[in-house]
Amino acid sequence: MSWVLYALTAILVLDAFRMRGRVGKLAVLGPSDAPPTGYRAIAAPGIELDPATVRAAAAYARTHELALLDLIPRNLGSMRALGFAQLVDPVVYRADKLGPGRTAGHAILVAEPVFERAGAAVPTDDEGLAKLASRIKHYGRADAAIAPFERARAQDLANRYKLLYTALGPGTPIALGVLVAMWAVIGLGLWLSPLAGLIALAAWQLQPLIGLGGTHLRPRDLVPFTLLRAPIELYVLVRTLAGHRPDVEEAAAAKPVYDQLIAGGLDRFWDPRRETCPVCDSKDLVVHLRHGDMFQHKPGTFTLERCRGCRHVFQNPRLSLAGLDFYYKDFYDGLGETGMEFIFGFGKQPYLDRLHMVREIAPPSRWLDVGAGHGHFCVAARAELPATAFDGLDLSESIEEAKRRGWVDTAYRGLFPDVAPEIAGRYDAVSMSHYLEHTLDPRRELEAAHIALADKGCLLIEVPDPEFWVGKLLRRYWLPWFQPQHLHFLSVANLDRLLRERGFTPVTWHRGKAHQKVDFFFAAWLFLDRLAPPRKLPWRWRGVLAGAWRTGVWTLGSPLFVVAILFDNLVGPVFARGRVSNTYRVVATKG
Repeated sequence: MSWVLYALTAILVLDAFRMRGRVGKLAVLGPSDAPPTGYRAIAAPGIELDPATVRAAAAYARTHELALLDLIPRNLGSMRALGFAQLVDPVVYRADKLGPGRTAGHAILVAEPVFERAGAAVPTDDEGLAKLASRIKHYGRADAAIAPFERARAQDLANRYKLLYTALGPGTPIALGVLVAMWAVIGLGLWLSPLAGLIALAAWQLQPLIGLGGTHLRPRDLVPFTLLRAPIELYVLVRTLAGHRPDVEEAAAAKPVYDQLIAGGLDRFWDPRRETCPVCDSKDLVVHLRHGDMFQHKPGTFTLERCRGCRHVFQNPRLSLAGLDFYYKDFYDGLGETGMEFIFGFGKQPYLDRLHMVREIAPPSRWLDVGAGHGHFCVAARAELPATAFDGLDLSESIEEAKRRGWVDTAYRGLFPDVAPEIAGRYDAVSMSHYLEHTLDPRRELEAAHIALADKGCLLIEVPDPEFWVGKLLRRYWLPWFQPQHLHFLSVANLDRLLRERGFTPVTWHRGKAHQKVDFFFAAWLFLDRLAPPRKLPWRWRGVLAGAWRTGVWTLGSPLFVVAILFDNLVGPVFARGRVSNTYRVVATKG
């Protein structure tokens, strides 16, 4: 037990100095007499900004060409200051176009043209301010700065869970669970190994003083908070868990709609079962996996079958168009939009790896990303290919938001096979990243790519690898099975076959190189979420005890995420050097 506590002490001390370093990188606004032309200052309810602060903020934003500037009062409370420093590294924040915007909750400054292009409205509460900051960050450069003459007000704890959810998305219960688990480890240590436990407790207790003392921030409560941190944070946690929950409130509003959708039964959500393999027409089919919706917990059971002839894995019976509408609803937008933005904005390296595969063959002048969503790939790739026009296609409203952000130059909304004739021969590159497995007929999608591409154009495809042994080990807890959305799992041999049939020549394959270090993290996530799903979903409502059960399970299970992350990072380099991993990519040329 002692070595665990000493390791925890080291982590806490290093984390305190990390936060101190981040606070030290924050700019401090200087005085300015220039009028704040072209910018809109938006404060949290109950706050009136000093005109001198607005002038100084506008001058700073104009100098650095910012779309968003968060204004941090110098006397921001210690707990909120530590929370902001945990989330924001100013240097990374300024350069990162993919991650969400952050706010200390006092006020933000927004460029007027950006505010209008986003179709934004002035928020009426703290949650609205946080959501506005998160959204505007995607419209241009963002930064945070200390406003020395502003005075912070106390935060309404009833809304704190909402603010955490806006900042952390689906990671909110993990963050709260890890906090409680850390307290439990320290408490157990005080009993089993008093000296090591006291050292760990002291390290945690002194974090505010180490992280904030003597910096540009001057928290009004630094000393009392440092001395009384334990009871204060316990009280705040209880108020947070008892406060308003955006997920619950949104679910309640959507419940009547889902009651009506489910009332007619589920049979219409499936097409008739197929008797032959969609790749080789063999009738030798066996059940590969059968389970329910592991992600949204919507009703229904889904079956993956495997062809013994070519080993193609596919959903059978397949979702109908009505089924696709039902199971996609509130996943990528609506109730699920915050979570998806969080996941797709988590690191740009996979996007760049895809870009480099195509660029090594021929840098394209026009690139179409199919299944583009909000355009994360396009904005990441544009930084390395600024002269390339990046367009996006998607079926959901997200592609229109990508256009408003400026992340795509042209937005197409619809099915790729329907749009392809309108854009025949227009593109030098087409990418389909984690798209083909979602489609009803991969052959039609490849034909559409062939139509859209110019001669010798490049097609990049990235899909899950059904031959990866971890998928067989984890079974329903392997993320890429992703039922009910993933309809087809093409092996390398089968995709190679389909590409050649449709007039493509595969040039480069990445198997181990395409590995993504997420298998065991998401297995832990899916396991805990299946064991203790959310209490209130509009399609599946549960009683009060279910909420207590979920809180307890996620708190006790939170150390699983630490172990899973460590294991993913430990074995990831091994898989990356191997022949098979959880993902593979191919670049093929037309002709």
